[in-house]
Amino acid sequence: MKLLHFADAHIDMANYGRHDPETGLPFRVLDFLKSLDTIVDAAISEKVDMVIFAGDAYKDRSPAPTFQREWGKRIMRLSQAKIPTLLLVGNHDLSPATGRAHAIQEFDTLQVPFVRVLQKPEFLAPADLWNVPVQVIAMPWISRSALMANLEMSGTDTSEVFFNLESRISDLVQGWIEEAAKNLPLILTAHASVEGAAFGAERMVMLGSDLVLPIGLVKDTRLDYVAMGHIHKPQDVNEGAYPPVIYPGSIERVDFGEAKDDKFYIIADVARGSTKVEWKKLTGTRPFIERRATLKSSENVTEFLKAALPKAKEMSEAIVRLSVEYPREWDSLIDETALRKHAEKAFEFHLVKRPQIQARTRIAEGQVISSLSPLDLLAQYFDASKTKDADDLQKLAQEIISEPED
Repeated sequence: MKLLHFADAHIDMANYGRHDPETGLPFRVLDFLKSLDTIVDAAISEKVDMVIFAGDAYKDRSPAPTFQREWGKRIMRLSQAKIPTLLLVGNHDLSPATGRAHAIQEFDTLQVPFVRVLQKPEFLAPADLWNVPVQVIAMPWISRSALMANLEMSGTDTSEVFFNLESRISDLVQGWIEEAAKNLPLILTAHASVEGAAFGAERMVMLGSDLVLPIGLVKDTRLDYVAMGHIHKPQDVNEGAYPPVIYPGSIERVDFGEAKDDKFYIIADVARGSTKVEWKKLTGTRPFIERRATLKSSENVTEFLKAALPKAKEMSEAIVRLSVEYPREWDSLIDETALRKHAEKAFEFHLVKRPQIQARTRIAEGQVISSLSPLDLLAQYFDASKTKDADDLQKLAQEIISEPED
């Protein structure tokens, strides 16, 4: 069977840029929808047998109706093309409130043809999959607190709780692998972290916050393909071995942590004991460019910072960030207006100013401040700060201090 696998669409990302006057949508949302259109077009043109979306349709757990409409349009195209489509519920789709509908609930509620929402751990045979000759083990995002409550587990010992949860999940998946028919391909799809996977810089990893699937579980050779979602960095966690354990990554750059990552979806020819994977690069994604500069001189500051930026052609329609470190007293030397004018071809320009506070000057050991004159203290300050023309300034200070009062 031919499978298309993608994940982490996050189509409601609107944290940069302006709105399109024609559609009323943020330009950044249009970027994500463009990639999503490319993926849907590929599924239809390549006549795939199944599409697996491995979670996180949105960034917001309560997406605006306008964004739900745009996501729905694309999924309905797959439905109308009669392409079996599995939508896995991710952590950004799941409401934290008990009893609340998740963000892609409507496809399940309306029973959209050829679309199935995977919102609980389950095993699907061909009879559950429109008679497509494949078996699927589904592992959507698992809420740690909900699972603990369901299993009536105490949270007093976090490490023990995690071990027990991961052990029970492993036992569940292993049981399904053993029960699966041996003559049909077997796919595991999960929205989760996998032990040993490389996280991108797009998110802070809080130790103990995620349930992590053991690497041995997803590398079970009785599986023929593992379709993962949740981590934005594209990778095969089991590269060079069987089965492929694929994170395709997000479909567009979410932030500067993904600036250097290309974006992909996957076309896989999945057969029992033999799977071939093709990484399909998404072209035309919006560039993120980050530059850093440190001011070491107070002369020609604006020209120095302009030189730290890419050429105008490279910045065209990119999201650009320049981070500048400098002594706090040089703040007024940074001409932000001139820099914005220089970067006007960028889609959006961010200047991040990081003033550095110099450490206090320490007096020599054995000295007491009260024993030093103002001129002595000033001399030590000039020396520590490497002030230009310190001798002339010291003489001027001496003249001012020595002036007789009227």
